[in-house]
Amino acid sequence: MNDWIIYGANGYTGELIARAAVAAGLRPQLAGRNASAIAALAHELGLPHAICRLEDRAGLGQMLQGARLVLHCAGPFQETSAPMIEACLQMGVHYLDITGEISVFEAAAKQDTAARQAGVMLMPGVGFDVVPSDCLAAHLARRLPGATSLALAFLALGSISRGTAITMLTMATRGCERRNGQLITTPPLHELRMFDFGRGPQPCVSIPWGDVATAYYTTGIPNIKVFMAIPRRAQRWIDLARRLLPIMQLPAIRGSLRHLIERRLRGPDATTRATGRSIIVGEVTDATSQRVTSRLIGPEGYALTVQTALLIVQRVLNGHATAGFHTPAGLYGPDLICEVPGVTRSDE
Repeated sequence: MNDWIIYGANGYTGELIARAAVAAGLRPQLAGRNASAIAALAHELGLPHAICRLEDRAGLGQMLQGARLVLHCAGPFQETSAPMIEACLQMGVHYLDITGEISVFEAAAKQDTAARQAGVMLMPGVGFDVVPSDCLAAHLARRLPGATSLALAFLALGSISRGTAITMLTMATRGCERRNGQLITTPPLHELRMFDFGRGPQPCVSIPWGDVATAYYTTGIPNIKVFMAIPRRAQRWIDLARRLLPIMQLPAIRGSLRHLIERRLRGPDATTRATGRSIIVGEVTDATSQRVTSRLIGPEGYALTVQTALLIVQRVLNGHATAGFHTPAGLYGPDLICEVPGVTRSDE
């Protein structure tokens, strides 16, 4: 049955998911705005396809007719998610995407009532952003009920795709964390901390990652920060980077960087995806200063995205969907990530 759609199937991650879906015996419809690329991939994989731009509301409605869910893979999602979510609500189609953008999670959460009324599930972030970290946050909250602070840090070993780089470009000019349940804007690269990914302490810098939004909905923990590992030698350049990042808000600079990214980046090759690893460390504390830490090790980030996205797609197709806005671990539990081959979780 062609009852689900991958929109943005010609993008780096969308194509990986499409190929893996076929290998798993699934038959999605491929869709996007690039007619030649979508048609070529659909022909190669023997799948149906549709061409539609997101600003074409009538075309989106026609494309979604008869579908049960859309896996939206066309970023940056703060620019593309709203029209697709609107169309899904109108057509009664479940919505998944692979975003890690705070603004997208917050916008989807505000659509919770509308989604419940429409019988539609909205679940952004079914990839590396944010399934493994969301599950780790839920696991930590389970280990320390009543936790008041959560810190997550990740080490991703491998390169990034054009779409990820462009998304990070849009996020780079400001930071964000959650304090007392509220999202607070901070300066970029605001805080530097050390985390142990299993090879001794490594410097990490705070970033506005999706879990600042999602972990609150999943766990109720009111204070949340997310960090990304950086090379030790890069510590000396953090202050300079903080000064330079505001320049990226200038339209000419932002446009030039985006053009350069689109020309140069392709994403990790098959060998990197097969051999790379991703490591996430999380710690929670409560009002008595009790602290617990857990570590999750999994496949390379894009490989993990393919597996978690298809895992959740199959759950939805099997009828395990609930109307409204949900996070992955909030709906499917902290052990969802443990169903992915190659994932290990340890407690300290």
